[in-house]
Amino acid sequence: MQMDYEQHFARDRRICGGEPVIRGTRVTVRTILASQAAGDRIEDILADFPTIREEHVRAVIAFAASSAAEDVPIPDIPAVK
Repeated sequence: MQMDYEQHFARDRRICGGEPVIRGTRVTVRTILASQAAGDRIEDILADFPTIREEHVRAVIAFAASSAAEDVPIPDIPAVK
């Protein structure tokens, strides 16, 4: 089942220079990913950004996973000799 990211994210040149944000906020997708990369738990992120909900954080995670699957090249499988 594919997630409808548009229900969670928005892009508008007038908001955060056009970076993708959580819809209805100024919290960028990149900020959420950086928080996760720094080791923050979902509960920590929600405490830091009270305008977002757990479903938003999960949408960011799903979006990143989907993007990585499309952008990371898969090396050829070496021949077995």
